[in-house]
Amino acid sequence: MMAAATSANDSLWQQIRGEAQRAMVADPVFGKSLADTVLVHDDFAAALADLIGRRLGGSAADRARFTAFALDAFSDSPDLIETAGRDLLAIAIHDPAIAELLPPLLHFKGYVALQAWRVSNWLWHRGHVDAALLFQNESSNLLQVSIHPAAGIGASVYLDHATGIVIGANVVIGEGTTILQNVSIGRSSELPARPPRIGSSVYIGAGAAILGDISIGDFAKVGAGTVVTSDVPAGCTAVGNPARLTNCPEPAPAA
Repeated sequence: MMAAATSANDSLWQQIRGEAQRAMVADPVFGKSLADTVLVHDDFAAALADLIGRRLGGSAADRARFTAFALDAFSDSPDLIETAGRDLLAIAIHDPAIAELLPPLLHFKGYVALQAWRVSNWLWHRGHVDAALLFQNESSNLLQVSIHPAAGIGASVYLDHATGIVIGANVVIGEGTTILQNVSIGRSSELPARPPRIGSSVYIGAGAAILGDISIGDFAKVGAGTVVTSDVPAGCTAVGNPARLTNCPEPAPAA
Protein backbone atom coordinates (compact mmCIF):
# COMPACT_ATOMS: atom_id res chain seq x y z
CA MET A 1 0.00 0.00 0.00
CA MET A 2 2.81 2.43 0.86
CA ALA A 3 4.60 1.66 -2.42
CA ALA A 4 1.40 2.33 -4.37
CA ALA A 5 0.90 5.63 -2.54
CA THR A 6 4.49 6.65 -3.25
CA SER A 7 4.07 5.81 -6.93
CA ALA A 8 0.86 7.86 -7.09
CA ASN A 9 2.56 10.81 -5.40
CA ASP A 10 5.49 10.62 -7.83
CA SER A 11 3.10 10.59 -10.77
CA LEU A 12 1.18 13.53 -9.35
CA TRP A 13 4.40 15.49 -8.82
CA GLN A 14 5.57 14.83 -12.34
CA GLN A 15 2.23 16.06 -13.66
CA ILE A 16 2.53 19.26 -11.61
CA ARG A 17 6.11 19.82 -12.78
CA GLY A 18 5.07 19.30 -16.37
CA GLU A 19 2.30 21.86 -16.02
CA ALA A 20 4.76 24.31 -14.43
CA GLN A 21 7.29 23.87 -17.21
CA ARG A 22 4.65 24.49 -19.87
CA ALA A 23 3.40 27.55 -17.98
CA MET A 24 6.96 28.93 -17.85
CA VAL A 25 7.25 28.69 -21.61
CA ALA A 26 3.87 30.33 -22.11
CA ASP A 27 4.50 33.18 -19.64
CA PRO A 28 8.17 33.86 -18.76
CA VAL A 29 7.20 36.57 -16.24
CA PHE A 30 5.00 34.19 -14.25
CA GLY A 31 7.66 31.55 -14.82
CA LYS A 32 9.99 33.23 -12.37
CA SER A 33 7.48 32.56 -9.61
CA LEU A 34 7.00 28.97 -10.75
CA ALA A 35 10.74 28.36 -10.59
CA ASP A 36 10.77 29.41 -6.92
CA THR A 37 7.58 27.71 -5.78
CA VAL A 38 7.53 24.48 -7.81
CA LEU A 39 10.49 23.63 -9.99
CA VAL A 40 13.16 24.29 -7.37
CA HIS A 41 11.80 21.43 -5.24
CA ASP A 42 12.62 17.75 -5.53
CA ASP A 43 9.22 16.38 -4.56
CA PHE A 44 5.62 17.23 -3.73
CA ALA A 45 6.23 17.23 0.03
CA ALA A 46 8.95 19.89 -0.21
CA ALA A 47 6.87 22.06 -2.54
CA LEU A 48 3.77 21.80 -0.34
CA ALA A 49 5.70 22.57 2.86
CA ASP A 50 7.21 25.63 1.19
CA LEU A 51 3.76 26.73 0.01
CA ILE A 52 2.36 26.45 3.53
CA GLY A 53 5.29 28.48 4.85
CA ARG A 54 4.79 31.18 2.21
CA ARG A 55 1.06 31.51 2.88
CA LEU A 56 1.22 31.47 6.70
CA GLY A 57 4.58 33.13 7.39
CA GLY A 58 4.52 36.90 7.66
CA SER A 59 8.31 37.13 7.86
CA ALA A 60 11.25 35.08 6.65
CA ALA A 61 11.64 33.57 10.12
CA ASP A 62 7.95 32.69 10.36
CA ARG A 63 7.98 31.24 6.89
CA ALA A 64 10.93 29.01 7.79
CA ARG A 65 9.21 27.90 11.00
CA PHE A 66 5.92 26.91 9.33
CA THR A 67 7.82 25.17 6.52
CA ALA A 68 9.91 23.21 9.03
CA PHE A 69 6.81 22.08 10.96
CA ALA A 70 5.23 20.90 7.70
CA LEU A 71 8.36 19.04 6.59
CA ASP A 72 8.54 17.30 9.97
CA ALA A 73 4.89 16.23 9.64
CA PHE A 74 5.31 14.96 6.07
CA SER A 75 8.49 13.08 6.96
CA ASP A 76 6.90 11.44 10.00
CA SER A 77 3.56 10.68 8.32
CA PRO A 78 3.90 10.17 4.55
CA ASP A 79 0.17 9.47 4.42
CA LEU A 80 -0.32 13.22 4.79
CA ILE A 81 1.21 13.69 1.34
CA GLU A 82 -0.95 10.94 -0.12
CA THR A 83 -3.99 12.71 1.35
CA ALA A 84 -2.80 16.08 0.05
CA GLY A 85 -2.62 14.58 -3.42
CA ARG A 86 -6.14 13.20 -3.11
CA ASP A 87 -7.38 16.61 -1.94
CA LEU A 88 -5.81 18.23 -5.00
CA LEU A 89 -7.30 15.68 -7.38
CA ALA A 90 -10.72 16.22 -5.76
CA ILE A 91 -10.64 19.86 -6.88
CA ALA A 92 -10.02 18.84 -10.48
CA ILE A 93 -12.88 16.33 -10.25
CA HIS A 94 -15.47 18.61 -8.65
CA ASP A 95 -14.64 22.03 -10.11
CA PRO A 96 -15.62 22.28 -13.80
CA ALA A 97 -13.48 25.41 -14.18
CA ILE A 98 -10.29 23.49 -13.37
CA ALA A 99 -8.51 21.43 -16.01
CA GLU A 100 -5.05 21.15 -14.39
CA LEU A 101 -3.53 20.69 -10.94
CA LEU A 102 -1.13 23.64 -10.84
CA PRO A 103 -3.72 26.46 -10.48
CA PRO A 104 -5.45 25.06 -7.38
CA LEU A 105 -2.12 24.13 -5.84
CA LEU A 106 -0.78 27.67 -6.16
CA HIS A 107 -3.89 29.82 -5.95
CA PHE A 108 -6.72 28.11 -4.07
CA LYS A 109 -6.46 29.20 -0.47
CA GLY A 110 -8.93 26.52 0.61
CA TYR A 111 -6.45 23.90 -0.51
CA VAL A 112 -3.47 25.31 1.35
CA ALA A 113 -5.65 26.01 4.42
CA LEU A 114 -6.71 22.36 4.48
CA GLN A 115 -3.10 21.15 4.19
CA ALA A 116 -2.04 23.57 6.94
CA TRP A 117 -4.81 22.10 9.06
CA ARG A 118 -3.52 18.59 8.40
CA VAL A 119 -0.14 19.67 9.77
CA SER A 120 -1.82 21.28 12.79
CA ASN A 121 -3.75 18.06 13.43
CA TRP A 122 -0.49 16.10 13.31
CA LEU A 123 1.03 18.52 15.84
CA TRP A 124 -2.06 18.36 18.08
CA HIS A 125 -2.01 14.58 18.34
CA ARG A 126 1.67 14.66 19.26
CA GLY A 127 1.13 17.05 22.15
CA HIS A 128 2.40 20.20 20.40
CA VAL A 129 -0.74 22.12 21.30
CA ASP A 130 0.67 25.65 21.07
CA ALA A 131 2.20 25.03 17.65
CA ALA A 132 -1.04 23.46 16.42
CA LEU A 133 -3.08 26.45 17.58
CA LEU A 134 -0.55 28.79 15.96
CA PHE A 135 -1.31 27.14 12.62
CA GLN A 136 -5.03 27.59 13.21
CA ASN A 137 -4.60 31.24 14.21
CA GLU A 138 -2.47 32.19 11.22
CA SER A 139 -4.72 30.31 8.81
CA SER A 140 -7.67 32.22 10.25
CA ASN A 141 -5.87 35.56 10.06
CA LEU A 142 -4.33 35.19 6.60
CA LEU A 143 -6.60 32.74 4.76
CA GLN A 144 -9.91 33.36 6.58
CA VAL A 145 -10.28 29.64 7.26
CA SER A 146 -10.41 28.48 10.89
CA ILE A 147 -10.29 24.73 11.52
CA HIS A 148 -9.58 23.52 15.03
CA PRO A 149 -6.61 21.11 15.19
CA ALA A 150 -8.77 18.57 17.06
CA ALA A 151 -11.24 18.21 14.19
CA GLY A 152 -11.16 15.10 12.01
CA ILE A 153 -11.32 15.43 8.22
CA GLY A 154 -11.09 12.67 5.63
CA ALA A 155 -9.31 12.72 2.29
CA SER A 156 -10.50 14.12 -1.06
CA VAL A 157 -12.12 17.11 0.64
CA TYR A 158 -12.64 20.36 -1.28
CA LEU A 159 -12.95 23.74 0.47
CA ASP A 160 -14.40 25.76 -2.42
CA HIS A 161 -13.70 29.52 -2.24
CA ALA A 162 -13.19 28.87 1.49
CA THR A 163 -13.46 32.40 2.93
CA GLY A 164 -15.23 32.32 6.28
CA ILE A 165 -15.20 28.55 6.86
CA VAL A 166 -15.19 27.71 10.58
CA ILE A 167 -14.92 24.10 11.78
CA GLY A 168 -14.88 23.47 15.52
CA ALA A 169 -13.05 21.05 17.77
CA ASN A 170 -13.86 17.34 17.38
CA VAL A 171 -16.09 17.85 14.34
CA VAL A 172 -15.78 14.80 12.08
CA ILE A 173 -16.00 15.20 8.28
CA GLY A 174 -15.94 12.22 5.94
CA GLU A 175 -14.10 11.69 2.67
CA GLY A 176 -15.11 13.37 -0.56
CA THR A 177 -17.01 16.23 1.06
CA THR A 178 -17.28 19.67 -0.55
CA ILE A 179 -17.67 22.76 1.65
CA LEU A 180 -18.32 26.23 0.26
CA GLN A 181 -17.57 29.64 1.77
CA ASN A 182 -18.95 31.02 5.05
CA VAL A 183 -19.90 27.61 6.42
CA SER A 184 -19.91 27.06 10.18
CA ILE A 185 -19.77 23.56 11.66
CA GLY A 186 -19.58 23.17 15.42
CA ARG A 187 -21.22 22.82 18.78
CA SER A 188 -24.51 24.48 19.67
CA SER A 189 -25.21 26.32 22.92
CA GLU A 190 -27.30 23.43 24.21
CA LEU A 191 -25.89 20.76 26.55
CA PRO A 192 -24.34 18.31 26.09
CA ALA A 193 -22.12 20.39 23.82
CA ARG A 194 -21.13 17.82 21.23
CA PRO A 195 -20.01 18.54 17.66
CA PRO A 196 -21.62 17.41 14.40
CA ARG A 197 -20.55 14.36 12.43
CA ILE A 198 -20.52 14.79 8.66
CA GLY A 199 -20.58 11.71 6.44
CA SER A 200 -18.78 11.04 3.18
CA SER A 201 -19.43 12.77 -0.16
CA VAL A 202 -21.58 15.45 1.47
CA TYR A 203 -22.13 18.82 -0.21
CA ILE A 204 -22.46 21.86 2.09
CA GLY A 205 -23.58 25.07 0.39
CA ALA A 206 -22.40 28.62 1.05
CA GLY A 207 -23.42 30.19 4.33
CA ALA A 208 -24.78 26.99 5.87
CA ALA A 209 -24.56 26.36 9.61
CA ILE A 210 -24.46 22.82 11.04
CA LEU A 211 -24.70 22.97 14.80
CA GLY A 212 -24.88 20.54 17.69
CA ASP A 213 -24.85 16.81 18.36
CA ILE A 214 -26.18 15.75 14.95
CA SER A 215 -25.24 13.56 12.00
CA ILE A 216 -25.27 14.37 8.30
CA GLY A 217 -25.52 11.15 6.30
CA ASP A 218 -23.41 10.11 3.33
CA PHE A 219 -24.23 11.84 0.01
CA ALA A 220 -26.50 14.36 1.74
CA LYS A 221 -26.71 17.96 0.55
CA VAL A 222 -27.09 21.08 2.67
CA GLY A 223 -28.38 24.08 0.74
CA ALA A 224 -26.93 27.59 0.86
CA GLY A 225 -27.91 29.48 3.99
CA THR A 226 -29.44 26.42 5.64
CA VAL A 227 -29.34 26.11 9.44
CA VAL A 228 -29.18 22.45 10.45
CA THR A 229 -29.78 21.49 14.08
CA SER A 230 -31.11 17.94 13.64
CA ASP A 231 -29.99 14.86 11.73
CA VAL A 232 -30.01 14.73 7.94
CA PRO A 233 -30.38 11.14 6.65
CA ALA A 234 -28.11 9.82 3.93
CA GLY A 235 -28.96 11.08 0.48
CA CYS A 236 -31.37 13.77 1.66
CA THR A 237 -31.19 17.48 0.91
CA ALA A 238 -31.67 19.98 3.76
CA VAL A 239 -32.82 23.51 2.93
CA GLY A 240 -34.08 26.54 4.84
CA ASN A 241 -33.92 27.97 8.35
CA PRO A 242 -34.76 25.87 10.23
CA ALA A 243 -33.78 23.08 7.87
CA ARG A 244 -36.42 20.93 6.26
CA LEU A 245 -35.72 17.72 4.35
CA THR A 246 -36.39 17.15 0.68
CA ASN A 247 -35.35 14.79 -2.11
CA CYS A 248 -34.76 11.93 0.30
CA PRO A 249 -34.22 8.50 -1.28
CA GLU A 250 -36.88 7.17 1.08
CA PRO A 251 -39.38 8.86 3.39
CA ALA A 252 -37.71 10.84 6.15
CA PRO A 253 -38.36 9.55 9.69
CA ALA A 254 -41.07 11.33 11.64
CA ALA A 255 -39.90 14.22 13.78
